[in-house]
Amino acid sequence: MSTKYGQYCPVALATEILGERWTILIILVLCDGVTRFSDMQRALPRIPASTLAQRLRSLEASRIIRKRTVGGAPEYRLTDAGQDLAPIIYEMAYWGQRWARDLEVEDLDPLHLVWSVHLRMNTDAMPTGRTTIQIEFTDLPLKQKYYWLVVNDDVVDVCIKHPGYEPDVRVACGIQRFVDAWRGFRSMEKEVRAGRIKVSGPPVLQKAFPNWLLLSGAAHVERQSPGRERTLQRRTRASA
Repeated sequence: MSTKYGQYCPVALATEILGERWTILIILVLCDGVTRFSDMQRALPRIPASTLAQRLRSLEASRIIRKRTVGGAPEYRLTDAGQDLAPIIYEMAYWGQRWARDLEVEDLDPLHLVWSVHLRMNTDAMPTGRTTIQIEFTDLPLKQKYYWLVVNDDVVDVCIKHPGYEPDVRVACGIQRFVDAWRGFRSMEKEVRAGRIKVSGPPVLQKAFPNWLLLSGAAHVERQSPGRERTLQRRTRASA
């Protein structure tokens, strides 16, 4: 737990629990329904395993989460106190979309991006049965270049190695362009139609692909902080 502030202020007391690095992001991942340690590592690929374990222990001690063994493996779930944080954290996301700094190259984590995408798939708009999507980030090194989403009806899995199925759809673009579209600063549909986000496969699937993505949960929020991202979003909305 972070150092105590020695203040009766409720904000200070809350910050003693929530103010450590990675804690808010771990709670966000739990709000998204992730319960297993290994999946948390995939959702937050830059957190050291030892730090994740320590933060989970702190959150459990603070009664924000509870740990249970299910099928021989530990799972972590939000308590009532933890669930009360969900709307606060989502509002933080909206604030970040409005006012946080523009992204830099080192912020473009491909595994975190693909994990976020897999949580926001519109499976109702997808074909029944299995659909395999290969994503290629064309400007990244080979070991970070390829990812796969395997969708079986309403179950979506992320693969960092070839899943053994031929892709039904292949998506290829630079990671910055995909992030811009994912966050609502560019139009995903227009980027695909113009070939700047290249989608290959059967024509009916190519056309449907943008409708499979629900985009970031904050994509609808209007950017306020001056910079490249606000300019992109306003230009995109003006041309809609």
